[in-house]
Amino acid sequence: MRTEAVVLEPVRVSDPLLGRIRHAARGVAHVDADRLHARVRSTLPPTASARDALDLAIQVAASMVAEQPEYEDLAARLLARQIEDSLAEQGIATFSDSVRRGAELGLIGERLRARVDAEGDALDPILDRAHDDRFRYFGIQTLHDRYLLRHPATRVAIEGPQHFFLRVAAALTTDLEQTRELYEAFATLSYLPSSPTLFNAGTRHEQLSSCFLLDSPDDSLESIYERYRDVAMLSKFSGGIGIAYHRVRSRGSLIRSTNGRSNGIVPWLKTLDSSVAAVNQGGKRRGACCVYLEPWHADIEEFLELRGNTGDEARRAHNLNLANWIPDLFMRRVEAGASWSLFDPKTVPELPDLFGEAFERAYVEAEDAGLAVRTLPARALYRRMMRALAETGNGWMTFKDRSNALCNQTARPGRVVHLSNLCTEIVEVTGPGETAVCNLGSINLVAHVTDAGFDFDKLRRTVRTAVRQLDRVIDLNLYPVAEAGSSNARWRPVGLGVMGLQDVFFAMRLAFDAPEALELSTKIQEEIYLTALETSAELAEAHGPHPAFAETRAAQGILQPDLWGVEPADPARYAALKMRIREHGLRNSLLLAIAPTATIASIAGCYECIEPQVSNLFKRETLSGEFLRVNRYLVEDLRALGLWTDETRARLRDADGSVQAIGELPAGVRRLYRTAWELSQKTLIDLAAARGPFIDQSQSLNLFMESPTLEALSSMNMYAWKRGLKTTYYLRSRPATRIAKTTRAAACSLENPASCEACQ
Repeated sequence: MRTEAVVLEPVRVSDPLLGRIRHAARGVAHVDADRLHARVRSTLPPTASARDALDLAIQVAASMVAEQPEYEDLAARLLARQIEDSLAEQGIATFSDSVRRGAELGLIGERLRARVDAEGDALDPILDRAHDDRFRYFGIQTLHDRYLLRHPATRVAIEGPQHFFLRVAAALTTDLEQTRELYEAFATLSYLPSSPTLFNAGTRHEQLSSCFLLDSPDDSLESIYERYRDVAMLSKFSGGIGIAYHRVRSRGSLIRSTNGRSNGIVPWLKTLDSSVAAVNQGGKRRGACCVYLEPWHADIEEFLELRGNTGDEARRAHNLNLANWIPDLFMRRVEAGASWSLFDPKTVPELPDLFGEAFERAYVEAEDAGLAVRTLPARALYRRMMRALAETGNGWMTFKDRSNALCNQTARPGRVVHLSNLCTEIVEVTGPGETAVCNLGSINLVAHVTDAGFDFDKLRRTVRTAVRQLDRVIDLNLYPVAEAGSSNARWRPVGLGVMGLQDVFFAMRLAFDAPEALELSTKIQEEIYLTALETSAELAEAHGPHPAFAETRAAQGILQPDLWGVEPADPARYAALKMRIREHGLRNSLLLAIAPTATIASIAGCYECIEPQVSNLFKRETLSGEFLRVNRYLVEDLRALGLWTDETRARLRDADGSVQAIGELPAGVRRLYRTAWELSQKTLIDLAAARGPFIDQSQSLNLFMESPTLEALSSMNMYAWKRGLKTTYYLRSRPATRIAKTTRAAACSLENPASCEACQ
C-alpha cells in the first residue's frame, strides 16, 4: 500500500545532483541516495551537463529495482523533478499557462481554452504537484512518453502529469466542484479513463471513445469498401475496432453478375489487415481490429488459419485479431459428438440476425433443406479452434447466445448483438446504420484498501464520479462516422471496469483461489453495479433517460441479477433501485465492462484488471522501453523473514519469478504468491462467473496455460461456456506456440472432464 506524498524542504549540499537525489529520496524507504549518486558519478563524463547527470541518475535508479523495488519510486520522483525543470524553462508554471501554450500551438480545443480564460484563477489552485510522488517510474515514464502534450517542433512536453490530469478533468466537466472531484480521482490514481479519453480530452480532436463495433458488411462490393473506410476513420482517432464478417459470401459461391466464383472472405480480410497496419493513430499506438465470424460460415477453417506462421502468406493476416462468435447449438453438438454443418451466408442470410431458439430452428431447417456446403464432426472444428488458440493465442471464444440473452439492449425482436469488440468486453447491438460505441474507464481497486479493510464508502464515491464522467464523454465526443454518433446518442452505453484486483488480494492476504477472495471480488462487483445503476437513474432524473430506454429489459424491470437468477445481497436496496428506474429510467443502457487496462494500470502502478500476476519478477516491454517489475508485497514478506537477499533474488530469477521452490518460505506465503501459471484456470473462470451477474456487458478474461494441450483447452473453454460466461479473451502460454504432445484423442477431456488440469 502506498504512503501519502509529503512535501520536504530541499537538502543543501555542495553537489547539486547529490542534493536533488537526497531530496527526492526523503520519505522513500530502503534506498541509499549517496550510493546512487556514487554510481552516477562513476560513469558520468566530465563534460556532462546537469540535464545529462539527472538523466543518468534516473536510469541508474531504475536499474536498481531488482535490489530494492523502492528505487523505482526514487526514479519516478527524479523524473517528475526533471519535467518540472523543463516546464520552468518554457515559462510554464500554472495549469492555465500549460493550456494557453497548447492553444497557441494548435493542440488545445477552443472549448477548454474558453473555460480556462474564464475560470483559470479558480482552476489553477486545484493542481497539486505533491501527487507526483504517488507515481512509480514505469507509470510516470509511460505518461511522459505517450500522453503528455508536446511541442510539435521540439517534441518537448508542455505539461506535467498534474497539468495533464487537470486538463482531462477540466475538459470533461463544467462545474468547478466536479472538476476538483474528478481531478482528485485521477491524481490519487483511484480511477482513470481509457487511453483515447486521456489522449484527446481538451484537444482539438476530442475522439474520447474506446471501442467501436461494426456490423458485418453486406455481401456487396460497395458495403465491404464502405466498412474499410469506417475502420480507417475510427482507428485514426484511437478507437479499437470490432467487426463481423458473417454476411459476406464464402469461397466458391456463385457471383451471378459475372457468373464467376467468389474467393471468400480471406482476400477481403487480407486487405483489411493492410489497412489496419497503415493507420497507426499518429504513432501513439498501432491500429487494432478484431474480426468475428460465426462457426457455421463455410470459410471458418480458413479464417482460423489467418494468424498462422506457416502456409500461403497471401492468405494470412497477422495484424488482425480473430474471434469465434459461437452459438450454443455448436457447443452442444461438440459435447454430444454430433456433426456440424457449414453454410454459404448467401443461402442463409437470416442466421446472423437470430439467436437462441430462433437461430436453432433456422439452422436445422437449413440443414434439412440440404443447403449445407459441407458437414463435419463438430469436435473436429472445435479442435481446430483450440489449435489456433494454442498456436497463436488468438481465435477467441465468445458466446453469441449468452451475450444476446443477457444484454439489456435485446429486449425487442430484431435487436441483436452480432459481435464484441477488440478486447471482448463490450456487448452491444449493431445493425443497419448503427455502429456501437463504448466509453471506458477503470477503478483502481487497491486505492480503496485501508488498514481496516476494503473501503466500500470510498468505492461508492468513486463509482459515482466515474459514471458521471463516462456519461459526459458521450455528449463531448467527436464521432469519425455518423452511424457511431447516432447510435451512441440513442443508447448512451458506458463501460466502467476495474483494475488492481490482484493487489487487493495481496494487500488483504488472500490467495487468488481462496473462498474469501471469491466472496470479496463478487461483493466489490455487486457494489459497483448497484451504485452505477443508482447514479445513472439519478442522471436520468436530472436529464432524462436515454432515448431507447423503453426498448430495454431494464424498462421491463429486468436487471442482470434477474437474468442470471441470482439474489442480490441487499434485496431491499435492489427493490428500491428498481422502483427508481421504473419512475425515472436510466441515462445509460449499459454501464459496466471490464477491459484489459494494460496501459492505465501501468500508470496507476497496479496489476491489470482482474488478472493474477504472471510472475513475481519479470521484465515488461512497452512502447516506452523495458522495465523490471518486482512484486513489492512479496519483498515486504521476504524482508520480514530476513530472506530478501542476493541469493533469494538469484533464485527468483532462475525460477522465472516463482517462489514455490523457496522452501524457507511458509506454505501460506508460497500459496499467496503463486503466479497465473501456478493457478487452476477453473479459479479464474469461477471468479468471472461469480461477478457476471453484476456486469451488464462482459469481461476481458485471459486464461493462462504454460504448455497448453488440446485436451486442457477444450475442457477449459467448455467449462467457461457452461458457467455462463459471455466471452473469453487471449490464451497466454509459455512458450506461446508449443502444444504438448499427447496420445489421447482430442475430445477425451470432454468425455472425462475430471482428468483435465484446467477443471481441478
